[in-house]
Amino acid sequence: MNKKQIGNFGETAVCKYLEMHGYTIIKRNYCIRGGEIDIIASNDEIIAFVEVKTRKKGSMISGIEAVNTRKKTLIIKTALDYCYKNPTELQPRFDVAEVIITNNRIKNINYISNAFDATGYDIFF
Repeated sequence: MNKKQIGNFGETAVCKYLEMHGYTIIKRNYCIRGGEIDIIASNDEIIAFVEVKTRKKGSMISGIEAVNTRKKTLIIKTALDYCYKNPTELQPRFDVAEVIITNNRIKNINYISNAFDATGYDIFF
């Protein structure tokens, strides 16, 4: 699998994971100029903006570490755009899902709810 296929494979696995945990997938790969959100999902209380990082076992940088300050800023900016265009009463939350694969199979999904927030960004949802 190439890099894009690996990413799609991980995103599909996380969508299934979320659905098994009572979420509805609203959108995949929501893009604006300068930003993208891999998965937007909701349940009765929250709207989750999920960044998915798929890695092969033994990668130098974990998926969690790859979501740096710059990436967080882009995700928050994109989420703000989504909420502006699609008003909701749901509480926004930023999650990160790290998918570990071995031999083109899902080995583990490390899902971190509320992995970061918009504190310090002067942004209000």
